[in-house]
Amino acid sequence: MEPPDLEPGRRWAKVIDQNRCIGCHACSTACKSENGVPLGVHRTYVKAVEIGVFPAVRRAFQVTRCNQCDDAPCTAVCPTRAMFRRPDGIVDFDKRICIGCKACIAACPYDAIFINPDDGAAEKCNLCSHRVDAGLEPACVTVCPTGAILIGDLDDPDSPVARIVQQGGVAVRRPEKETRPKLFYKGAHQATLDPLAAARPAGGLLMWSEQPDVPHGVPAGHPGRANSAAAARLVYDVAHRAPWDARVSLYTWTKGIAAGAYLVGLLLLALGTIAPDSALWRWWVPGVAIAGVAVTGGVLIADLDHPERFLLIFTRRHGRSWLVRGAFVLLGYGGVLAAHGIASIAGAGAASAWLAIAGGPLAAMTAAYTAFLFAQCKARDLWQNPLLPPHLIVQAVLAGAAALQLVDAGVAALGWIVAIAAAVHVAVALAEIALTHGTAHARLAVHEMTRGRYRAWFWAGLGLTALGALAPWLPVAPPLAALAGLYAFEHAYVQAGQAVPLA
Repeated sequence: MEPPDLEPGRRWAKVIDQNRCIGCHACSTACKSENGVPLGVHRTYVKAVEIGVFPAVRRAFQVTRCNQCDDAPCTAVCPTRAMFRRPDGIVDFDKRICIGCKACIAACPYDAIFINPDDGAAEKCNLCSHRVDAGLEPACVTVCPTGAILIGDLDDPDSPVARIVQQGGVAVRRPEKETRPKLFYKGAHQATLDPLAAARPAGGLLMWSEQPDVPHGVPAGHPGRANSAAAARLVYDVAHRAPWDARVSLYTWTKGIAAGAYLVGLLLLALGTIAPDSALWRWWVPGVAIAGVAVTGGVLIADLDHPERFLLIFTRRHGRSWLVRGAFVLLGYGGVLAAHGIASIAGAGAASAWLAIAGGPLAAMTAAYTAFLFAQCKARDLWQNPLLPPHLIVQAVLAGAAALQLVDAGVAALGWIVAIAAAVHVAVALAEIALTHGTAHARLAVHEMTRGRYRAWFWAGLGLTALGALAPWLPVAPPLAALAGLYAFEHAYVQAGQAVPLA
């Protein structure tokens, strides 16, 4: 077959005919060679599933890679536009401005993006855009011995890809995510398209691939449902890796302390429990909050694979990204806290109280914006939770009151705020896991959090937090327990949300 005329400026798409795929991995090898992809990471690979019961068994393949979405969540969340969608529909990347925040990995519903260990920048399949721009086919298309991979213009009715798509009989992965992918599978078995459909081997060991362990506690990924372990069994896959580690869990905790200290101080001021010239309002509220903001900023920068590029969040900002919006919220909140500290030094308690007109909303947004960032991570069903913004504010009030009680035990109302906020937090957390979750991915994440790898963190977190509600008159033990429990809960929630395999 003659290669198509690959002129840039069209709407490129791929069709992979799994009826023709023989699982030879030539596409994976050609991709690594053409793009210099290091060992241990993949722009594309061939997943294999055995279907049926002996002696009627066959092996089905799925060529797995970036889906070139028309509504790509990786481009929406990227703070510097390092991930971007070209006019011809190719989702491409610019390593020079990638800060290594890994938000694109958290957002991708297809596990198609990785951090290159050689340069610390995000990358993925980009249809070999350098070849497309030169009028050539991608390397995988050229090397495929059976012609199973086709590229073409979806807007050209004479394109073989457009004709196959228009005729129907093709499928896309995870259409419920509404990303409008332009990678179409012809003849693919559902056991390969659904990452949870096939049983995973006990112990997670697959020959010729790196699988450190079973990524969840249920070998065949749909908890509570009879699975087809005998009918479909995963025999080759690559390891699923969570992009965000304990540093992101720590960041949500320190940010809660930073926001909550001000919110609690403002609440006590509004109730008349403290005065604008009190030591708590003048010194401890801005002091604890500023320390929390400083540590939060340090943790955020330390989590970047390119921390030296941190300022690109401001100089090459992408306004749709909640990483950018959150950075500006933190910056504004830090400014209000600095002004509060200056007013306190000058003895202008009333002036610092007036700053609350801006400080209150900024503190609330500091607590809650992570919920909107998590919501941009379409891959993580556990985080698509409308209760998360108010829950984060409750957690911030708990953390702020506990931190203030440790530094100024003389304000009795702080102990009662810790107790009330702890009780509300525990009740909301239990309600969230008790509710029916709409997707298998969300149910599996809850299973992983409450009964899987992170169960000790989750239950210890709720248990310690509950202790904070039991003795509000004690000055040290309840706030310490509440803070420790809140961190444990945050760690379980953040990590369990990333634990479900996506490809």
